Amino acid sequence: MDRESPSSSSDEEEDKQTLIHSNERTTKNINTRSTFEIEDLQSKVFHTASSFRLNKRYLLAICLIPVVLILYFSIDVGNLFRNVSSRSSSNGGDLSNRMREAELRALYLLREQQLGLLHLWNHTTLIHNDGNDNNTVAAMGRNELEEFTSEILKQIRVNKEIQQALLSSHRVGSNVSEEVFDGNVAASGVGRCRKVDYASERRSIEWKPKPNKYLFAICVSGQMSNHLICLEKHMFFAALLDRVLVIPSSKVDYLYSRVLDIEHINKCFGKKVVISFEEFAETKKNHLHIDRFICYVSLPQPCYVDDEHVKKLKGLGLSMGKLETAWVDEDIKKPSKKVVGDITAKFSSNDDVLAVGDVFYADVEEKWVMQPGGPLAHNCKTLIEPSELIMLTAQRFIQTFLGKNFIALHFRRHGFLKFCNAKTPSCFFPIPQAADCITRVAERAGAPVIYLSTDAAASETDLLQSLIVVNGKAVPLVKRPARNIAEKWDALLYRHGIEGDNQVEAMLDKTICAMASAFVGAPGSTFTEDILRLRKDWGSASVCDEYLCQGELPNFIADNK
Repeated sequence: MDRESPSSSSDEEEDKQTLIHSNERTTKNINTRSTFEIEDLQSKVFHTASSFRLNKRYLLAICLIPVVLILYFSIDVGNLFRNVSSRSSSNGGDLSNRMREAELRALYLLREQQLGLLHLWNHTTLIHNDGNDNNTVAAMGRNELEEFTSEILKQIRVNKEIQQALLSSHRVGSNVSEEVFDGNVAASGVGRCRKVDYASERRSIEWKPKPNKYLFAICVSGQMSNHLICLEKHMFFAALLDRVLVIPSSKVDYLYSRVLDIEHINKCFGKKVVISFEEFAETKKNHLHIDRFICYVSLPQPCYVDDEHVKKLKGLGLSMGKLETAWVDEDIKKPSKKVVGDITAKFSSNDDVLAVGDVFYADVEEKWVMQPGGPLAHNCKTLIEPSELIMLTAQRFIQTFLGKNFIALHFRRHGFLKFCNAKTPSCFFPIPQAADCITRVAERAGAPVIYLSTDAAASETDLLQSLIVVNGKAVPLVKRPARNIAEKWDALLYRHGIEGDNQVEAMLDKTICAMASAFVGAPGSTFTEDILRLRKDWGSASVCDEYLCQGELPNFIADNK
């Protein structure tokens, strides 16, 4: 019996967050030379790589192949029907024989073309990955070469489909084309979803906290993923204000120590920049007081803090003054863009303990903050990442069930229908449409399995599974199974008494997804956004990563009421 992933339901069901806009990825049209000049093209690639250039005529000719074949056979079939009434059965037999000969001749030509395309595809992908042919790479550019390689692979698939259609009437050797295609692709040893290279000079600032100056993080909005984003932004604020960041107590927030390694953050900076609430309380002893409590957002209510949250804070022994607002019109529904100067001007203070909330909605230096590794100078790939126990458990799960090459899918459904339909455009897709989109990624990635992180009911996931088929084979959707003492992949969680914890399991899902060869996320989900952040920071992001049905609209949308 599968246990449903808590990833989305526990993480985002009640969130009142704004929809996070998907980054539209544009696809360029890649052109290639005439199909019937394929040998000439190969020779130019192999012997005159430095002069290799793309031309619109290349792709046009290749794309015309199916059209030419269709016209060829449609004309022939038309002649057949026009002559049926005037010819005897023996003449019909002659036509049938000629039709068969024409089909076999077309198959021969298609096979020759396929072999040439496969040869060219292998050569271009090896150039791209190994960088041996610097002239070719320089002439085309790595992005163009990647797209050119992808287009060749697409045309090989079209070629294969034509062969299979022609072979279907002969019943002989109907799987030869597929074997040639799959065998050549596998033999190339080239991954179809290359990693994205984010290597560039980072813009960063030093975090140099002053002694006895603290920033108390207030994170209220939404579920765990929202709070992790809130903590990231609080770290940026703490660095700008030269303060030590105080992680919230589990009595008013999540038990972060179960899913994060707080000391990992300090090791990344080589100094004490983050402390737990318990350590803060020990430092302050009997004087737990927030000197100033400044709200980043003022609407619909200051700091997005209600009376219940204030009571919980006071229950910790904290005393505080009245809540202030930095801006009287900062609305969570329409956050305004801010720069560093705006933050230092509004939040700089000589007070020892400053509380700021809720900065989840803060739109401050987005490009700077969202760069790989974040905006702060440190010695790690990323600052906020899963604990070591969760990381090891994810690796053991992948080794047990998935292997190196797998796709991860965050398929949020519970509560998402109403959430998405309140947005324009909607982000909730019918299962058959979603299956088509996922299948395209699976075909491109060439992965044998898909890891499924979802809160969907079995009725939805069963239908989804039945519709994801590549080359006539179902691509299995793998979810984390229920606890089984015969399986040891989750033993670390069990030994430390944290198995079954919703937030631990949600973080485990994120970690597995972040390690995938390709990732398909839920548009508008902060759970997905946190996975994309980890993939970007860890260097696991690939050119195949995308939001579900990216660039499409749901083909059916229910009325709102």
